[in-house]
Amino acid sequence: MPHDSQRNVFPAERFAQTRWSMVLAAGGEGEQAGEALERLCATYWYPLYAFVRRQGKSAHDAQDLTQGFFARLLEKKDLAAVDRAKGKFRSFLLAAIQHYLANEWDRAHTQKRGGGVTVLSIDDAEAERRYHEEPAEQITADQLFDRRWALTLLDQVLKRLGNEMQREGKAAHFDALKFCLTGERGAAYEEIASRLGTTEGALKVAVHRLRDRYRALLRAEIAETVGSEAEVDEELRQLFSALSM
Repeated sequence: MPHDSQRNVFPAERFAQTRWSMVLAAGGEGEQAGEALERLCATYWYPLYAFVRRQGKSAHDAQDLTQGFFARLLEKKDLAAVDRAKGKFRSFLLAAIQHYLANEWDRAHTQKRGGGVTVLSIDDAEAERRYHEEPAEQITADQLFDRRWALTLLDQVLKRLGNEMQREGKAAHFDALKFCLTGERGAAYEEIASRLGTTEGALKVAVHRLRDRYRALLRAEIAETVGSEAEVDEELRQLFSALSM
């Protein structure tokens, strides 16, 4: 969890400009809306697919329903009607898919995939491979959605940080040190420092800065889909709680 000293990396005035920006943009028109929707789909399609599968639907039906859900979201322009004052986009999306499954199953089941519209580029085999690696059935569909939401979000933040480091000419540093962010096993600092041509002390400073930037990016990413800065902290708590399941 972020320390108090890291809270200022996301000042209130910047928060006011970026919160819900991705959601609101996706509900609009034009190229910006298309890009925002593509980003939302990339983030949430698999958590939603896993949620539908855990509801007992077959792989084929889950693919149909996931496509159909996003197509319906576009068709109805539901994103444009989302009220950011009501809180988390994640909660909205989960309630929306539950409503869709309850009310649109017959329609989606009898039509072509996604109601005849392909919104997402889904690798069916990859989706199933990932699903079969999920935790045991004791985890509910809601819990599985939250867990997958958390893992997808962390992966996106890691990629964003990696792109930043690459632009700064520090791709080798990022590749060598990203294990400090993921909890994976890595080489000893002394070995990494020797490989990168730096000192162990300088490397520890670099790790500290990398972790600070990771936390800042994570807060910024979450802030785009909640209604207030206080909810960022709550989402962070739920994120780490979901990962512990």
